[in-house]
Amino acid sequence: MCHFYILYSPTLDKYYTGYTCSDLLDRLRKDNANHKGYTGKANDWEIVYQESFYSKTEAYVRERQIKSWKSRKRIEALIQDKL
Repeated sequence: MCHFYILYSPTLDKYYTGYTCSDLLDRLRKDNANHKGYTGKANDWEIVYQESFYSKTEAYVRERQIKSWKSRKRIEALIQDKL
């Protein structure tokens, strides 16, 4: 299984979208680790939304769709609808 996910950092007050075909919690540990990437700016990322897919392509397409919105309000509406 592959996953599309949205992370939120209270410290940065930012969302991050991504996809992975690895274990989702393992991926979160990597995002919260100290590294040079975007998520390396904070270590308090939490998963606020996720969808599972059978293929990497499906997860990637979903990630690109959400990123194309370029809208925090739409992302927050998506998260609220699923909670």
